[in-house]
Amino acid sequence: MQPDQFKTQKHEPLHLFEQKLDNIAEQGDYIIALVTATKPDFYKQWSLIPAAEKHNIPLFVMNTGQHHDSLLGHGLEEFKISDKFAINLNIRGDLSQKTSELITKIKWFTDYLKKKYPRKTILPIVHGDTHAAGIVPLAWLFATNRKCAQNEAGLRSMSPDFKNHKDIEQFIHDQYHNPWTTNRTEPFPEQYDTFISAAACHYHFTPTKLNTGHLIKEGYPKKNIYEVGNSVVDAIAHKKNEKKEQSIFDIFPILETHDNWIRIDIHRRANLLPERFKALVQGIIKLVESGHNINLINMNATNMALENYGLKHKLDALNKTHENFLFTSLWPAYSHVIEFLESGKCFAEFTDSGSMQEELNEITKPLCLTARYNTDRPETIMHAKTNILIPPISADYIHNFITHIEKDETLQKQMRSGKKLYGKNVGEKIIKIIKDTKDHPFEWAHDIVGLKQDTKKQFDFL
Repeated sequence: MQPDQFKTQKHEPLHLFEQKLDNIAEQGDYIIALVTATKPDFYKQWSLIPAAEKHNIPLFVMNTGQHHDSLLGHGLEEFKISDKFAINLNIRGDLSQKTSELITKIKWFTDYLKKKYPRKTILPIVHGDTHAAGIVPLAWLFATNRKCAQNEAGLRSMSPDFKNHKDIEQFIHDQYHNPWTTNRTEPFPEQYDTFISAAACHYHFTPTKLNTGHLIKEGYPKKNIYEVGNSVVDAIAHKKNEKKEQSIFDIFPILETHDNWIRIDIHRRANLLPERFKALVQGIIKLVESGHNINLINMNATNMALENYGLKHKLDALNKTHENFLFTSLWPAYSHVIEFLESGKCFAEFTDSGSMQEELNEITKPLCLTARYNTDRPETIMHAKTNILIPPISADYIHNFITHIEKDETLQKQMRSGKKLYGKNVGEKIIKIIKDTKDHPFEWAHDIVGLKQDTKKQFDFL
């Protein structure tokens, strides 16, 4: 007899592209399995594909299928990542189901690879702090006794001192000039995922010196940490130069007729807590009613919270009565986001997205205003000063903070002239490092202390 939850869970079958995998396996003995799972992966992992082709490194994509619909999964087609699929795991469900499916499906896949290609070394590369970044390396290590690689490693959240948070001007000064402390509680589960990812990865590709420092402090060998920058810059450069079939201003003409838009995207789990979320929504309403041009992106999580708290009708009504409020669904195309941020029409992005904090370090026309109490990209505030935390304490606090920034032209100039942190050609740097090293992706303690021993397995003891 099965408990009811096991009767109702739906499990999609994985999809293996055997011929494509055979073709890749013929190209060499050291093969990259590029892992994609969610929307940010599609554009941040993309540049490794042309780099691998350039350097003749065999590569296939192992897609988890977590973001698969036409909105969240659009990047797979936009960046032509699906052309490289060798397996689609078709993961579904909540965090627990996703975790269990990743572990069992990867176990099946590694058994298949071991039987079909016993002499090949296959190195999965995960990205950042997605759930796949946490679970794929764990599953791969447990199944194969081999580790993975992590692109955008070492993301660790930090917070500024909040003692002066009521004094907005002083709080901004404290964020820019006073020490920060580690605060890894949020975002959840992303901070957990990136932390455990490191434990099961051999190669750690970090964006900045701060991320490198976190990993060294945690005890990871310096020789396995490579400070390469952030591959988001590759995607931005690619989209800046790409000819667009349709402009975002064709889709939403009002974006062109108004200036100084504040684009808002809120979807982190912690910001869906009742007090925070209601403060954010009421703060948005106050901004609209006081004349600010607001574009709110209604993401899946946002919409669920609006429905749950009975707030959706307020924003729908506001959308009908105020021309300065544009309430839209998620923009599927990454090119449209970059186009708008580059257009000069966007004054600021009020966001809880980690990637957006990086993007607005590279694209400096809009200001980055982060709706969090901590951030996993603290370097954008501490070192670059291209970002400011605006914690969602109350509607008045949010409204007053944004209004303060809007009036402070000196601060705006400082933010727009901040140091760019994330380099360029990051995907190629990662591929070249792997090509030049081709490490066996696991070390025993005797390897690390410099002694050699026979490690050929005589029986399966894992």
